[in-house]
Amino acid sequence: MSDLQVGINGFGRIGRLVLRACLQKGIKVVAINDPFIDLQYMVYMFKYDSTHGRYHGEVSCSDSKLIVDGNQISVYQCKNPAEIPWGSAGAKYVVESTGVFLSNEKAGAHLQGGASRVVVSAPSPDAPMFVMGVNEDKYDPSSMTIVSNASCTTNCLAPLAKVIHDNFGIEEALMTTVHAYTATQKTVDGPSAKAWRDGRGAGQNIIPASTGAAKAVGKVIPELNGKLTGMAFRVPVADVSVVDLTCRLSKPASYTEIKKAVKAASEGPMKGILGYTEDQVLTLRGSSPHLWNSGLFRSRPSS
Repeated sequence: MSDLQVGINGFGRIGRLVLRACLQKGIKVVAINDPFIDLQYMVYMFKYDSTHGRYHGEVSCSDSKLIVDGNQISVYQCKNPAEIPWGSAGAKYVVESTGVFLSNEKAGAHLQGGASRVVVSAPSPDAPMFVMGVNEDKYDPSSMTIVSNASCTTNCLAPLAKVIHDNFGIEEALMTTVHAYTATQKTVDGPSAKAWRDGRGAGQNIIPASTGAAKAVGKVIPELNGKLTGMAFRVPVADVSVVDLTCRLSKPASYTEIKKAVKAASEGPMKGILGYTEDQVLTLRGSSPHLWNSGLFRSRPSS
């Protein structure tokens, strides 16, 4: 078990997957805060997952604690992050996964409760943004107490863009993401004042949507700032999304050279972050364990 002690704020889709990831990697989660989920319901939600499958371990609760495989996790229900007693729980690092407290000011409230560092699990308007394999070497622990881990699409796009740019140079690029539906969408047609078509049934439609992933790449790879644009389509699948990247390169490159560069990165500095396959894979991988790569490069078959 690692010496790291982590707290999770928000026990929704991301928060529960963070707990699973920590358990798999031997990182100790000591506290969870969610004002909208009862402790008994936490047990149920963590044990059963329609997308990622049942948790194959012991899950129970007792005395305001969630107990997973013998690990006791303190549970709080504070609406104000500043009131969560992270310090007394021993949580030095907090994962902010509510999707609400995104800015430095709002996420910084966790520091008042005794946390030393905060990782925001979504793009932030002003916190430094990092993508593993791309710019984590720019992290300065002396000044950066709050950081953003960007978005799922950015974590897929940025490593690929870095490999292409480092090897061939990107003059400009268009990204299209074919994205699984999310919790903010409707199961059947319903009202959506902000964007009318977002209110259409997620399981019935391909829904065009906006994405900030292309812009976010410019934050983690400054030399690509302003060179990427993008669009998104929400499609009727529960999990796994696809990023299609079309680039105008600084120097000519054959498809074979591009594949070689990506494969080399996947086996070297980006191993475990960027994957490479020539198999005819699909989005659904059955009940196999999580694929912990941020992105998987699928080489097209030879004609």
